[in-house]
Amino acid sequence: MVAVFVPVLQTSASLLVVVVAVIASLGMAWALGASSNSPPFAPAVGANALPTMRAAFFIGVFAALGAVAQGGSISETVGQDLINGVSITPLAAAAGLLTAAAFIAVGVQTGYPIPAAFATTGAIVGAGLGLGGDPAFGTYQRLGSFWIAVPFVSASIAYGTATLLRREDVPDDVGVPALAGVVGVILANVRLAIFPGPDGQGTLAGFVSRRVGGGVSLVGSYDLVGLVVSLAFGALVFLALRREMRSSIDAGIRKFLIGLGAIVAFSSGGSQVGLATGPLEPLFDSLGTPSILLLGLGATGILLGAWMGSPRLLQAVSREYSQLGVRRSIAALIPGFIIAQAAIALGIPISFNNIIISSVIGSGLVVGSAGVSGRKIGVTVAAWLATLVGSTVVGFGFYRALAMVTGA
Repeated sequence: MVAVFVPVLQTSASLLVVVVAVIASLGMAWALGASSNSPPFAPAVGANALPTMRAAFFIGVFAALGAVAQGGSISETVGQDLINGVSITPLAAAAGLLTAAAFIAVGVQTGYPIPAAFATTGAIVGAGLGLGGDPAFGTYQRLGSFWIAVPFVSASIAYGTATLLRREDVPDDVGVPALAGVVGVILANVRLAIFPGPDGQGTLAGFVSRRVGGGVSLVGSYDLVGLVVSLAFGALVFLALRREMRSSIDAGIRKFLIGLGAIVAFSSGGSQVGLATGPLEPLFDSLGTPSILLLGLGATGILLGAWMGSPRLLQAVSREYSQLGVRRSIAALIPGFIIAQAAIALGIPISFNNIIISSVIGSGLVVGSAGVSGRKIGVTVAAWLATLVGSTVVGFGFYRALAMVTGA
C-alpha cells in the first residue's frame, strides 16, 4: 500500500513545486511592473503632461506589449545560458526567483535600488550551481562587459543629448525634433514579433526591404533599401514633431516626453520580463508549450504590477524628474531606449536603475554638477556588487536547503 502512495505523493510534490515556481515568476513580474518600469513616464508626470493614474495605465500597457513582442531573447539567456550541464528545474527556478525578490525588497526598504538584473542573474547562477551545474564563463564575460560599459555609454549619450538641447544656436523646434528623428531611425530597426524575419522576429526596415526585393548590400544583411526606409521613417517623425512644436514649443515637448516614455516603457518591458520568465524556460520547453504563453504570463504580471503598484513610485520619481527639468529628463530617457534595445538584440539582461542613474549623472555634468552625491554613488555601486555576489551565495544555499526538505 505504501508503495502505491509513494509515486502519488512524489507527483503531488512535483506539481506543488511547479505551482510555486509559476507563482514566484508571476510575483517577480508584478514587482518589476510596479518598480522597474516607472522611470519612463516619470518625466511626463513631473512636467504635468500626464496625470499619475493615466501614466500608470500607459506604463502597464506599453510594458506588457514590449514583454510579449521583445522578451524572448533575454528570457532564453536567463533560463538556458547562465549554467552549463544542467537544466534549471522548477525547484531551482523557485529558489532563484524568491531569492531575487528578497534582495529587491531589501533595496526598497533601504532606499538603494537593487538592479533586478543583478539579483536575478546571481540567484539563478547560485541555484544552478547548487543543482550541480557548471559556470558558464563565456556568458558571464559577455554580461560583465556589457554591464561595465553601460554607465559610461549611458552617461556619454545623456551628456551629448543635454549639450545639444542647451545650445543657443540650435532652436528647440530643431534640436528636439532631431532627437525624435534619431529615435525614429532606431525604431525602424527594432526587432518586433509583428514583423517576420529570417531569425523569427524582424524589423520594419528589413520587412520592407524583403518585400521590394532588397538592394545593394551594405553591412551584413543590411541593404540600401533598409537604410532608405530607416531614414524615411526618422524624417517622418522629425517633420511631425517639428510641425507640432512650431504651433507650441511646450506642447510639442510634452508630447515628445509622452511618446518617448511610451517607447522606453515598451523597451523596459521587453528587457525586464525575461528576468521573471527565464527560469521557467526549461520547464515550458519540456512541456512543448509555446514561448508566447510564458511571455504572456510575464506580461500579465507586469501589467498588474504597473496598474496596482506604480502610482506611488511614479509620484516619488516624478518629483526628482521635475527638479531635473524637461531637457535633462529627455537626455536621461534617450540612453534608456538605445541601451535597452541593444541589450534585447544581444539577449543581455540589464537594469534600468543602472541606466537611468548614470544618464542623470551624465546630463547633470552639462551644468557642472551631476546632482547626485559621490557618497551615494559609491554606496549604490557597492550595493550592486554585493547584490550580484550575495544573491549567488544565497541562491545556492536556498536551493540546497529546499532540495533537502523536498528530497529533490
